[in-house]
Amino acid sequence: MDLKSTLKLNDGNEIPLLGFGVFRAAEGEETYQAVIKALDIGYRHLDTAMIYGNEVSVGKALYDSGLKRQEVFVTTKLWNDDVRKGNIRSALEASLARLKLDYIDLYLIHWPADGYVKAYLEMIKLKEEGLIKSIGVSNFHEHHLNDIFKATDVCPAVDQIECHPHLPQHKLIKFCADKGIAVEAWSPLGGQRSQGALINDPLILKIADKYGKSGAQVLIRWQLQRGVIVLPKSVHAQRIEQNAQVFDFSLDSEDLELIETLNNGQRYGSDPETFDF
Repeated sequence: MDLKSTLKLNDGNEIPLLGFGVFRAAEGEETYQAVIKALDIGYRHLDTAMIYGNEVSVGKALYDSGLKRQEVFVTTKLWNDDVRKGNIRSALEASLARLKLDYIDLYLIHWPADGYVKAYLEMIKLKEEGLIKSIGVSNFHEHHLNDIFKATDVCPAVDQIECHPHLPQHKLIKFCADKGIAVEAWSPLGGQRSQGALINDPLILKIADKYGKSGAQVLIRWQLQRGVIVLPKSVHAQRIEQNAQVFDFSLDSEDLELIETLNNGQRYGSDPETFDF
């Protein structure tokens, strides 16, 4: 396993297991330089969204990298207002224009906002037109996915969810696995709201010390060994590089069991059942 390792999705497309996220990275030089650095190191999976406000910078960095389009897997997301208004095609076309791309590798419904089933059915058509390679969802629970299954036999390729040792999401991950849906983890390090609670947890730091790694590297490796696609985010060059250095060690079964003891059901992002945006 290395930085170019991929997972085959249920539609036959392949997605790199380690992605580079740009949530809360500022439009302009910050995002541009972070993506340039990530691509230079060898990341081949970029994860952005319309609501992040940085698609233009992601697209510019991708273009300036000199890499061929087919070498990089690009994900962006359909925002809630567009789901509610039914603006699926226009929202996708706007994202394509900002990214300066002809197609999106993975297009996700960002949250289960009212109208998500209708939006998903529209995305199927856009996939058939070649504007999207794979379609999926984000922050969907089992009942949201079941709504999709009732409406179509085109199964989402991915469900991107908040996932880390405080919220390991075992039940949802198993449900997705049984349906052939790949799971992606956002906020795998806990995110800003966790205030470093996971990265600096004494147990994580003890395990990290055992392998000569950082807490972040242990948290990313834990996800990879669960078969979860992981999307760490940083705008700091050293951390971007460090987060990619997770393929030269494996956590043993004892450490995997210890990490399980951190499960306390704590969310650091919004709850898909109660979000209000």
